[in-house]
Amino acid sequence: MKTNVGNTDRTIRIIAGIVIIGLGLYYQSWWGVIGLIPLLTGIFRSCVLYSILGINTCERPSS
Repeated sequence: MKTNVGNTDRTIRIIAGIVIIGLGLYYQSWWGVIGLIPLLTGIFRSCVLYSILGINTCERPSS
């Protein structure tokens, strides 16, 4: 799996995932399961949608 999620993007995804899951648990809603998507893409640093669209937020090494 190719890495295409940078550090800032990763942090935002993990925090958003945890918040969405927490709200789902608080309101006892199945919508909290959607929080797994940003959480897992942040943990594994790979996003399928980014791959399809050709987006890469990883930092470029300086030359």
